[in-house]
Amino acid sequence: MRRVLMLLLVFVAPLAVLAAMVLADRTFGRPGRGFDYVLSFDVKPSGESGLPKIEGPMDASRPLVVIDAGHGGKDPGAGADEPKEKALTLALALALRDELLRQGGVRVALTRSDDRYLFLEERPAIARRLGADLFISIHADSTESDSGAMGATVYTLSAKGSNQTAERMAARENAVDEINGIKIKNQSDDVNAILVDLSQRETQAQSEQFASLLFREAREAMPFKETEPQSAAFAVLKSPDVPSVLFETGYINNPADVARLMSQAGRQSFAQTLSRAIKVFFARTATNRAT
Repeated sequence: MRRVLMLLLVFVAPLAVLAAMVLADRTFGRPGRGFDYVLSFDVKPSGESGLPKIEGPMDASRPLVVIDAGHGGKDPGAGADEPKEKALTLALALALRDELLRQGGVRVALTRSDDRYLFLEERPAIARRLGADLFISIHADSTESDSGAMGATVYTLSAKGSNQTAERMAARENAVDEINGIKIKNQSDDVNAILVDLSQRETQAQSEQFASLLFREAREAMPFKETEPQSAAFAVLKSPDVPSVLFETGYINNPADVARLMSQAGRQSFAQTLSRAIKVFFARTATNRAT
């Protein structure tokens, strides 16, 4: 009798377990019965999310200019009173974009088109991810030691500032990602590796060429503080493969500079001047590549 019971258990027990599993599945596992434990999520396809819109000709062969309005959001930039640097740079960036689109021939993207905060490393990274042919970062200077300082300055990248003023400017702009001297976001390994790496000689040469063109075109339309382009270790100029310049358009604590930059005529002159320099730069670049 005991042997018969053991044989029954050997054959019946697995059937009982299987029946229990089927019953549980039908009771709890199917939608509409018991509890629905299957959750559905809408997953967006991967891609270049977060990148700004490229405007202009629908032709990828046309050169792309990325315009960077300095500061923004919680970082107002220079200026104890109104206007703040972030508002001034955005107004100038929008004016330049509109002029380039009006003239046609190039594509344009803005790192920011509204009052938003971007980390310093994000700005050149946007240009690189978009495959930009030129990166222009727009700023306005400020000084407490020289209330009479006025005029624009154009900068390219270097390991050491071309003068003490350039070093001071770079230190101030690069401190945007710091609070009380503490980094609020570490730079990527890629950016750290190219901190001031001038091994990309062609890119650096193109940056200097554009800076010279910009200085030549703009000095007839606006005052300049220096007699030639300057250089400093600005964080936003660290892209190794995109020609980049930083344009300090004037002093935000100088009434004459602010009046010039905030007026419609001043912004129009600024936009037209830079547009000419950009067009000449791309014409020369195309000629050099053809030869």
